[in-house]
This record gives sequence, C-alpha cells and structure tokens, in this order.
Amino acid sequence: MKTSIATVSVSGTLEAKLHSIASAGFAGAEIFENDLLSSELAPGAIGSLMRDLGLVCTMFQPFRDLEGLPEPQRAKAFDRLERKFDVMADLGTDMLLVCSSCSPLASGERGQLVGDLREAGERAARRGLRVGYEGLAWGRHVNDHRTAWDLVREVDHPALGLILDSFHSLSRKIPSASIADIDVEKLFCVQVADAPLLDMDLLQWSRHFRCMPGQGDLPLDDWAEAIRALGYDGWWSLEIFNDRFRAGSAPTIAVDGYRSLRLLEGGIDRRSGASRSLPGKVAPSKIEFIEFAANHEEAASLGEMLRPLGFRPTARHRSKDVTRWTQGAVNIVINSEAEGLAHSFDIVHGAGVCAIGLAVPDVEAALRRSALLEVPRFEQAIGPDEWPIPSVRGVGGSLLYFVDQSTREAMWDHEFPNRLEPPPPDPLLTDFDHIAQTMHYGEFLSWLLFYVALLDVTKTPQLEIADPMGLVQSQAVETPDRAVRFTLNGSLASQSLSSRFIENYFGAGVQHLAFTTGDVFAAADAAIAAGLPRLEIPANYYDDLEARFGLEAELIERMAARDILYDRDGEAEYFQFYSRAFARRVFFEIVERRGYGGYGAVNAPIRLAAQARHKPVPVD
Repeated sequence: MKTSIATVSVSGTLEAKLHSIASAGFAGAEIFENDLLSSELAPGAIGSLMRDLGLVCTMFQPFRDLEGLPEPQRAKAFDRLERKFDVMADLGTDMLLVCSSCSPLASGERGQLVGDLREAGERAARRGLRVGYEGLAWGRHVNDHRTAWDLVREVDHPALGLILDSFHSLSRKIPSASIADIDVEKLFCVQVADAPLLDMDLLQWSRHFRCMPGQGDLPLDDWAEAIRALGYDGWWSLEIFNDRFRAGSAPTIAVDGYRSLRLLEGGIDRRSGASRSLPGKVAPSKIEFIEFAANHEEAASLGEMLRPLGFRPTARHRSKDVTRWTQGAVNIVINSEAEGLAHSFDIVHGAGVCAIGLAVPDVEAALRRSALLEVPRFEQAIGPDEWPIPSVRGVGGSLLYFVDQSTREAMWDHEFPNRLEPPPPDPLLTDFDHIAQTMHYGEFLSWLLFYVALLDVTKTPQLEIADPMGLVQSQAVETPDRAVRFTLNGSLASQSLSSRFIENYFGAGVQHLAFTTGDVFAAADAAIAAGLPRLEIPANYYDDLEARFGLEAELIERMAARDILYDRDGEAEYFQFYSRAFARRVFFEIVERRGYGGYGAVNAPIRLAAQARHKPVPVD
C-alpha cells in the first residue's frame, strides 16, 4: 500500500506537519491549500523540504467551484486554475484535486459540465499535470461518485481522472459494489476517512467528525476491497477533518494515521488478502495477569483491600521483590522492586497498574504485528534465570505483555517458586470481567485505534455517561468470546471523576478492575465482613429500581443492604458491587452476569455520584 495523508489531518505549522508525517512512516502527503497559504515558506521551499524528508507530494488540494459556472465567473475560475498549476509546479506535484461545485451559480447542464472538465484536462495536459475530480457528498449537482465517474468517463481525457473518497461515498450509503464500474486507469487517487454514524448535516459531519480507519463505524472493508478488486495500486491517502486532531499532538496523530492505513490494508473487521506481511490480529484467550507497581507501604495497603475481596498472596518471585496474589483464575502481581520500570512508574504515578499480561497463541506473530503497526516494543534487562515475557507500550506508558498461552502454567511455576499462603479453596471471584482505563479526552480515539488495530476485538457503541461534574465518553472493546474486555473513558470536564483521576495519577491508566463472580451476594457479604470499604448507594436508587423493574421487595432489600447495583436487558440480568478507591486511584468491582452482555451503563451516573461524595481511602 502506498501511504499518504493530507496535511489538514494533523495539527501545527505546515513544516511541523510534514516532519511528523515523514517520521510516522508515510511515503507521501497531500498539501492542503490553507496550510500552504499560512506558511512562511514559498511553495518551492515546501517542495524541497518534502523531498529532503523523503515525501512525495501526492496532490495539491482542494480546488473548488470550477465546473458549470456562467461568465464572467467561469473565466475567473479557469484563470485561478492556471495560477494553481503554477503552485503545483513549485511543490513538485502533478495532481490537483478538483471537488464538485457547490456554487449556487453553477449549472447542472451536462454539456457544460463535460465541456468544463474537458477544458480543465486540456489545460492540465499542456503543463504535464493531471486533474482528479471528486464528487462531494454535498455537491450542488454532483454528489455521488457514480455521477462523477460518468462525467469523467464521458470526457475521456488522459489528464482527467476520478478521486474516490470513502466519506463522500459511505456517508450517502452509496453501494461499494458500484466501484466495479470504474476503469482503474482513470482512478487517480483514493482518499480515506472513517466516521461515527451520526444523523446530522453532511457538511458538518464531514468537517468535524471524520476519524481514522477503525475509529468509526463506516463499512470501510467492503469499500476498500472493491477498490482492490479493480487492481488499483496507487495512493491511499487519509483526509481527516476532526477538531480533536487539530488540537492534538501532530506526531501522535500522524502515527495513528499510518497505523490506521496498515489496519485497513490488513482488514479492519475481517481479514484482507492485501497484506501478506501483516500477521493477523492478536487473539488473546484471557487476561493472564495485572501488575501493580507499589512501594512496600503501598503494597501493604493494597493487600488490605485485596484480602477482603478473597485474594491471597500465594507466591514470591524467584529473585525479585514481587508477590503473586491469586483467586480463581485471577492473577495480580505486586511489584515493589527498587529499580526498573515498575519502580519508575510508582515514582511518577504512585501505586497503580503498570502492566497487563495477555495470554496469546503466537507471541512472535503478536510482536511482528505490533512492529508493523508502529507500536513501540519495550525491552529491559532479563536475569539469567528469568522467564522472558516480551511486551509493548500501552496506555499511559504502561506495558502490555504477551504471554504464550501454551506455556503459561510453566511460566508461573518457574517465576514464582517461593510458596506463601495457599489459594482460597472456594474462590468467590473467578476471573477478570473487564479492565477500565481512563485517558485524556484527546487521546481517546488514539487508544481505541491501538486496541482495534492490534487485537481481535470489536467495538461497542460509544456512550456519553453523566458524571455530576460533566459528561464522560465511554466505549468498550471486546474479544469475540468476551474473555478479554477493556472499557475506555475520557472527559473534557475538568472536575469529572475521569479528569480528577488523570490529574492525581499524572496521566492515563487503569482506573478500575472488574472481577466475575457466580454469586454477587456471597462475594459482597464476604468482602463486607472482612472490612472492605465499599461504595454506598442511596436509598432513592432502590426505590426507583423497584418501580422500573418490578422486582420482588426481598431482592431489593438484599441489594440495598449490600449496596449492589442492578440492570436488566430482557431476561438478562447484571449485578454490580463496588469498593471505594485505593490510593485515590484504583477501585474494584464485582460483577455477576446472568446472560447480560453490557456494562451496566445506566448505573454509571449513580456510581459516579456516589464516588463524588466520598473521599478516597488514604494510604496509611
């Protein structure tokens, strides 16, 4: 795949954008006219900079309102076209994007449209240039790639071709099968953007909500496969308009863009045959462990919260100051080493989750996919007797370990031979249910793409959850069997729980861990009896619960006595029980699912309000 991106897709000055684009691995870039106009560098200097950076100037864009105009506007438009051809020569590109006219003066008379496009082709050919014609979704007379292709085909000029843009086609639900009618020799460029499904004005949708492939909901796999079926081997170029990206880090957004095109190449939701070099998505079978970084004092306080939940310290590491806590299939590792990543993590953030281990079927394939997606590898010194567990960088500088699922038991036996307490004989908590990670609002889409590109997961619908101090955006990613689930959360509201977590934690990270149980009442009773500080839910919630679901009074009383939250979807039921926060950061959730697939989002405002009333549990 020949990768390109329009400079409008990233933030900063044009020079800074180009440096970020080149560093991310792109082979080309489209110069957006406004970026050029605001630059202090002349077009020739921009062209030289691109060549120095190893970038091809794939296109200059956009040129608006060319075809169908009356005189004298028509003459002025073609004079403007010649001026842009001069700029293109200085930039070192041979292609200009001309988008379908939106002018209220423009005629839809076919003869004039064909004649104007033919003249544009003739003028471009005399300069050794090309014109790519694109049908805007909101174009006055041409708003469909099928109409645009009919005009290009009728003009039949070697210097005039078609530009396909995924947003313009898919936002109007134009069947991707129609792409099969296009002559690939006339397909000059392909522009790519994803978007969430929104019911709004097309222009506003396009200008503010486009996103990278994999971050939205458009059926890009079908669209891309239809283009590949033509035998197209030209540029695939991102054109993203998004307010978050304009305010974000240019290097981060550029890497996201490159990663998203590689994801599209290999298939977003299904495997594509286009990329033989990219291994399939990593398919984790389970969350193998969570690792906390904590000094000795913090580790003791954390243990005082884990014990009431039923966990026991079952083993110590063979050579490090690391303790394994277990219950059922749950492994929690507390790392109190005086040096290394966990120690550095604790210094910066305080006690918190510094790593997540995923059991995977093919570690080497997982590492190869990570590398090709520009996911940074993390490596540190390994002792001569230590079991190597490779890792990559994850949310907030934490690590994501890949554990070979075929040797996982041998790994535990080897690394933790020093036995401590026996594991609970009748565990009430059986496994991880999900991991909730909180991040800056501006990073939300980046980390969503990280998981969607790397792992074999699907996205749940995006939600807005009411915190007492503002809205929180939330979305989950899940493996097909739901054995591995992450929920991602971010908020623009500075006083929301999510934002306060980031402020206290000095960055993104795991805010809560949810564990599965087969009996939430027994688990809650055991935790309460053992002294777990729990989240208190107001009586008003239970009065409303009884009215909404018509539950038996006895069940309502049992839940209220234990501060258990409830939701139902048809016959499926969901029970939730929360601890208070450890060290102002991480809290725990106990979940009982009775056929229920969601996350109890309806209860999130109740939980957030309850947490806002409590001061976090201090570290003694």
